[in-house]
Amino acid sequence: MNRSREWPFPGIRGRAWPGRRPGWCLALSVALHALAVGLFSPAPLDLRVYHDAAPLVLSGGLYDYVLHTSPPIPALPFTYPPFAALVFLPLAYLPWAAAVCLWQAVSVAAVFVVCGCAVRLLGSGDRFRDRSRALLWTAAGLWLEPVRHTLDQGQVNLLLGALVLGAVAALRTAAGRGAAVGVAAAVKLTPAFGGLYFLATRQWRAAAWAVATACAATALAWLVAPRESARYWTTLVTDTRRVGPLWTVRNQSLRGALGRLLGHDAALSAAWWPAVALITALAAYAVFRAVARQDLLAVLITAELYGLLLSPISWSHHWIWCLPAMIWLAHGAGLHRPLARAALAAWILATGARLVPLLSRWEDHAHAAGPYPGPAAWPGAAYAACALLSLLAVARAPAPAVSPAVAGSTPGPGG
Repeated sequence: MNRSREWPFPGIRGRAWPGRRPGWCLALSVALHALAVGLFSPAPLDLRVYHDAAPLVLSGGLYDYVLHTSPPIPALPFTYPPFAALVFLPLAYLPWAAAVCLWQAVSVAAVFVVCGCAVRLLGSGDRFRDRSRALLWTAAGLWLEPVRHTLDQGQVNLLLGALVLGAVAALRTAAGRGAAVGVAAAVKLTPAFGGLYFLATRQWRAAAWAVATACAATALAWLVAPRESARYWTTLVTDTRRVGPLWTVRNQSLRGALGRLLGHDAALSAAWWPAVALITALAAYAVFRAVARQDLLAVLITAELYGLLLSPISWSHHWIWCLPAMIWLAHGAGLHRPLARAALAAWILATGARLVPLLSRWEDHAHAAGPYPGPAAWPGAAYAACALLSLLAVARAPAPAVSPAVAGSTPGPGG
């Protein structure tokens, strides 16, 4: 068979046009995205916060900044560590239109990095097939709700996800891998769960570099902005009220989902700690099974999905990790298992149908104070349910007949 026309999805019959022309699919998807941005100009509120608040890290008042919006989150403060403001500082010197265009372009490129590195971690050893898959998943991934929400809001999640995946999939040295993950964790706390990947795969030097880099970045910010750093790390880091309401369906964490189902903050319920213990045990078992079969992508997505589940607030745009999870479910060790197919179908339905925005609009117009209506609370737990299905699929995936071809293409344990 002509290699240039080889179908990149062996689990799916036929050789449809998208599989034979992945580059054209990506070009069409990016063109449609550019058209959508041009016709329906987004209001990237989070990017506005980064752009306007960053200079205040030098002059003081970083955490007094507020961008006034509309309910249910009428005010958007700067909620990241001071080091993040230093990273965003160059944006403040760009005109607003230029900052928006640059951020859009870099974020779209980050989607390709996320997909390309996720495919690489699968370790198929077939470069043509990997490239085709990366192009096709990028084309499709641009239209998943967490990715679109990130693009529309000008969020930093795609860039941080690309940094973490690029570190573990492409960088050769332990110092480089650890430093990249450490920088991501210093900008925003949730990528720190990527450090569990190093621990699970026994990359002790990379883990040490991640911790050292995060600490060094935090220390640098402390030197530049001691008052703001002291305020953040002693008071604001645990104040979830500044981030937004826990109960809203926009919060797709375990705590948010259980809170809507129970009618009050889940952390105050007797069900909270048993639920955390069960999910921790499931994630640990999934990591154990993934490490045993040298399934590097499964290890990473398990760590990141576990972090999103346990975080007090995981907005729907935080769930860009659904994209590498879907890549594993479609092409990984559990490809032919019903559980993996069910998890993939659930992700496609929840993210492709834009379930969270639909429920958010209902919530904004119909939900008043009081217990959250059950008919809305159950579908409002969609991302948490998809994450749990994904963890189960990782835990139940069989070991491959032949070890994956990761040697020489991705850094292995102990590097």
